[in-house]
Amino acid sequence: MQRTPSTPDTGKNRKVALVSAAVVVGMVGLAYASVPLYRLFCQVTGFGGTTQRAEAAPEKTVDRRMTILFDANTAPSLPWTFEPVQRSLEVKVGEENFAYYRATNNSDHVITGSAVFNVTPDTTGAYFNKIECFCFTQQTLKPGQSIELPVSFFVDPAIVDDRGLDQINTITLSYTFYPSDEPSNVSSTEKKTSTDINLN
Repeated sequence: MQRTPSTPDTGKNRKVALVSAAVVVGMVGLAYASVPLYRLFCQVTGFGGTTQRAEAAPEKTVDRRMTILFDANTAPSLPWTFEPVQRSLEVKVGEENFAYYRATNNSDHVITGSAVFNVTPDTTGAYFNKIECFCFTQQTLKPGQSIELPVSFFVDPAIVDDRGLDQINTITLSYTFYPSDEPSNVSSTEKKTSTDINLN
C-alpha cells in the first residue's frame, strides 16, 4: 500500500497545535510563578504597604522624626485577644526601635496563628524595614496562654529623598492574625520572637 503524502494543510495544522500546546504550558507556568513574582515585586517596591526586611539598621540617622502608630486585628475565626502594648512611638529616622504586641489564646485548645502585615500610607512601605518580627514565624499558644510579641524596625533614611513623602510624619504598622492551616510543632515558649507573660 502506498501512503498518502501529507498535504501542506496537515503540516500547518500540526505546527499550530504544537504552538498552542506551548502557549498553554507557558500560561500554566506563569500562573504558578505569578504569586511569588507578585510577592517579590511588593517586597522590592513596597507596593500595597508591604514592608522591607533588613539584617541591621543603617549606621547613620537623619534629623527627622516620625510617629509610628500600632494597629492589631484578628480574624473572626481566631479566638485570640491581640493588641499593641504601646499605641505609638516617636522615632528618629534610621534608628532601630522596638515595639511589642500582646496575644492571648481565649480558647480551651492549642491554636497556631500567623500574622500578615502592612503599613499605611502604602507609599511608605518601601522605607519601613523590619529586622526581627514575630510575623516571620507562626505563633502557637496554649489554652489561656499570653505572650508578648516583639518587633524591631527602622525607617530608611532614604525616605528624606522622596519628595512625595515630605509631608508624611506618621506611619501606621498594622497586623492581622489568622489561624494557621498548618499548626506548628514548636511551642511558643521555644520561639525566639515570643516572650511568655507570667499571669500569676
